[in-house]
Amino acid sequence: EVQLVESGGGLVQAGGSLRLTCAASGFTFDDWAIAWFRQAPGKEREGVACISVKDGKTDYTDSAKGRFSISRVSATNTVYLELSSLKPEDTGNYYCAAGRGEESRVLVVLRIWMHAEAQFEDWGRGTQVTVSA
Repeated sequence: EVQLVESGGGLVQAGGSLRLTCAASGFTFDDWAIAWFRQAPGKEREGVACISVKDGKTDYTDSAKGRFSISRVSATNTVYLELSSLKPEDTGNYYCAAGRGEESRVLVVLRIWMHAEAQFEDWGRGTQVTVSA
C-alpha cells in the first residue's frame, strides 16, 4: 500500500523559512515522480514543485522559483520541500503526491506536471503552512 505522510508545516512570519518532509512507503521509490501541491482556503489546488526521483530532475511553478527547493533522499524514501522568503500568499495546506513510472518522469521533463494532477495517483493528507504578515 502506497503511503505518503507530510510533516514540517507550521506558523511562520513573512520572510521566514520552513522545511516540509514527505515520507513515502509502499512502492519502489526510484521509479516515481513526487510533487508538492498546495491549496489555500477558497482557492483551487496548485502545483508548487516536482522531482523525478530516478534522475533528480526538478521543476517549479513561477510562484516557487527562487524561493523553494525540492530534493530527495532515495535511501530513506523522503522528499523535502525547503520554503524560504515566505509570503502570506504562501499560506495553505501543502500536499505531496506520487506519480508512477516513466510517464510521470516525462511530465517533469516537459514541465507540464502541474497540469496533470490525475497522473499523481497517491496523495498524502497534507501539512498546514501559515505565514503571518
